[in-house]
Amino acid sequence: MQYIKFYSKSDILSLTHIRRFETKIGERLQTISDVNNLENSIASSTAKFVLVGIPEDIGVKANYGAGGTDTVWKPFLEYFVNIQSNDFLEGGNILLLGHFDFTGISSVIEGNAHSYEEKVMAFRHAVNEVDEAVEPLIKLITQNNKIPIVIGGGHNNAYPLLKGASKGLYNSGQIPLASINCINLDAFADFRPLEGRHSGNAFSYAEEDRYLQKYCVIGIQENYLTQNTWLDVVNNPFIDFISYEDIFIHEKQNFLQAIAQATTFTEDTYTGIEVDLNCIENALSSSTIATGVNPIHARQFVSYAAGDTKTAYLHICEGISTASNDKKTETTAKLISHLVSDFIKAKE
Repeated sequence: MQYIKFYSKSDILSLTHIRRFETKIGERLQTISDVNNLENSIASSTAKFVLVGIPEDIGVKANYGAGGTDTVWKPFLEYFVNIQSNDFLEGGNILLLGHFDFTGISSVIEGNAHSYEEKVMAFRHAVNEVDEAVEPLIKLITQNNKIPIVIGGGHNNAYPLLKGASKGLYNSGQIPLASINCINLDAFADFRPLEGRHSGNAFSYAEEDRYLQKYCVIGIQENYLTQNTWLDVVNNPFIDFISYEDIFIHEKQNFLQAIAQATTFTEDTYTGIEVDLNCIENALSSSTIATGVNPIHARQFVSYAAGDTKTAYLHICEGISTASNDKKTETTAKLISHLVSDFIKAKE
């Protein structure tokens, strides 16, 4: 498959801090046995979860963003492989596949676009190539009865995840139609018009192409909800949302009740779980907000949603470790490692 860098055991151990009397997750993770026979390697693996990175900011830049979502995968991985392997999370049930590398595409666009608008249009065109690279891998993973855990990247990657998981679950006979549900913890709906692919319209494209059946957003903020998106949502019985204001300002229900509403709404079939880090206070992301959910809420969401759904995949996106203004943080990568471990514990 194009653009994928597969990891060997030595690649993982080079990031793992080995210490006497301790065992780290990196020492227990599985890797691909034969990169030339990917499907058989995935199918024969005893792992339940397949971890993949998509360190790109093509979709964010296509949405007039500053980028930086290509910087969080490596620091996340460095933290994750050094989690303690113990009775709570042993690590042998995880296949660390590798990551996609789209830096060549970005470099060509950055070096050749003559204007900002031309650059945006070029990035929108490039998102289609990202989609075409990601979707078949997710299809391969899910049709072999394994759960992808994908660390982005922009939220544009929700589209190939929904498409690939729908096709994979359908091919394996687990669903009657190639269409699944999705729950998204997000301050934005990412349901913008079909104006060319970018990080703000993954779910509208997935619905248009019928890979998305039911869609529920938790924590969407009223100030970021465009009127046309609101009209699309309120008139569609297959879309639901619980706003940040209803939970935390008006206190119509608490956060755990909001998660229960979302899992009940989507319980009829497999469901993708999405976490957009832009909804979390103090998490460096592609769109920093003044108020949002806290990291404990995000961990509760992942844990409860994973435990109460037939989960198709987990996608954590829009995180940044190094921003375009050179602002750096370790917190975002550490938080993602907590969310991934919470997810696996809940599913196991």
